[in-house]
Amino acid sequence: MTSALAPLRAVVFDMDGTLVDNMQFHNEAWVSFAQKLGLPLTANDFQSRFAGRKNEEIIPELLGRPVAPDEVERIAEEKENHYRTLYRPHLKLHRGAAAFIQRLKEAHVPAAIATAAPQGNRELVLDGLGLRPLFASIVGAEQVTRGKPAPDIFLAAAKALGVAPTECLAFEDAVLGIMSAREAGMTVVGLTTAAPEADLREAGAHWVVQDFTQLPPALEQRLFSAQAR
Repeated sequence: MTSALAPLRAVVFDMDGTLVDNMQFHNEAWVSFAQKLGLPLTANDFQSRFAGRKNEEIIPELLGRPVAPDEVERIAEEKENHYRTLYRPHLKLHRGAAAFIQRLKEAHVPAAIATAAPQGNRELVLDGLGLRPLFASIVGAEQVTRGKPAPDIFLAAAKALGVAPTECLAFEDAVLGIMSAREAGMTVVGLTTAAPEADLREAGAHWVVQDFTQLPPALEQRLFSAQAR
């Protein structure tokens, strides 16, 4: 039985670009930082090369040189402060996410978040929107060795939920994130908030949707009927 047909007993969400449609603000902050340094980075470059990776992985590759931990921290905080300033006035859940999360809660389907977002960014979204109590586990980049597309963060989320990765449904917006969830063995839904449908499918998404109001009936049947078994 393939992961696409396995019973789905839990859900793992990426955060940025998935639960919230905020990637344009991340892209703007990274491009602004790169331009400040005279580096040629576009929003498309960031989305395809870096989205989903840890800051300590992104920054040395972006700068093209080894970067000491204290410099990584300084650069990352400068960029993240800029991002939070840009995004804070627009903070809201992606369309349909609130209703879907409520359905999961009512059906007793455990849910986790697997995100490369640093703590300050998680606090902005999770605490700013009151989401933290709705998730059984929140796994951040600091809890794993490798960022996406390595499977580490999705494997950690499944372990925290006590569910086999092959029984987890993952929601992701980034190509590297979809590759990560697929490598972990999960069934994956791609959201077209930041990347074209063709790219998400090529990365391995089983389904591709615009938002949480468009979930395929076959997916919902596998997810919610599993709880009655």
